[in-house]
Amino acid sequence: MSWTESLRNDHFLIEKMTRALNLTAELLKAGSSITAPILEQAIDFARNFTNVCHHGREEDSLFPVLEERGMPRKGGPIRRMLSENGMTRQHAENMEAFAREYLRTDKPEQLIADIQAYTDHVSQHLTKENFGLFVMADMMLKAKAEQVSKEPAETEEAKLSALGKARGHYEQLAESHDTGVRKQAQ
Repeated sequence: MSWTESLRNDHFLIEKMTRALNLTAELLKAGSSITAPILEQAIDFARNFTNVCHHGREEDSLFPVLEERGMPRKGGPIRRMLSENGMTRQHAENMEAFAREYLRTDKPEQLIADIQAYTDHVSQHLTKENFGLFVMADMMLKAKAEQVSKEPAETEEAKLSALGKARGHYEQLAESHDTGVRKQAQ
């Protein structure tokens, strides 16, 4: 599996979670209560899978390889993606803080606003990666395909191992969160 295929697979999982988060925001707007375990799943996923694992694989492995192949780090797509990864981390931190506030006060307005800001940002970011950065990366890395194809799995395993987790945990978490939010919607 190529670097970009591996990262696109992450995107499918991240998109599943953002859809569930959008439903969470809709339920909150409609006056429904969202339980702490459901919010904790979303926060765990955003903080650890998206920010540590996915962004870590880009920042620690893909970007350096692209830089070696001539893509500048201080400008262009790498700089933009690093900046956006930082914004994603900030949105996740805000979502965590606003979720705690919501659970304490039962006032959802800030949480709704940040969920929407997070999902809008992540959706736009993934589109830029899928149709911009990854297209360029595929062209630049064709000659290094064999080496690059080994690195995604090794980097993911190392990132998740440091968290004491495996990819299956986050696949199940996204599914569980999606199911839990849909049950609350009924």
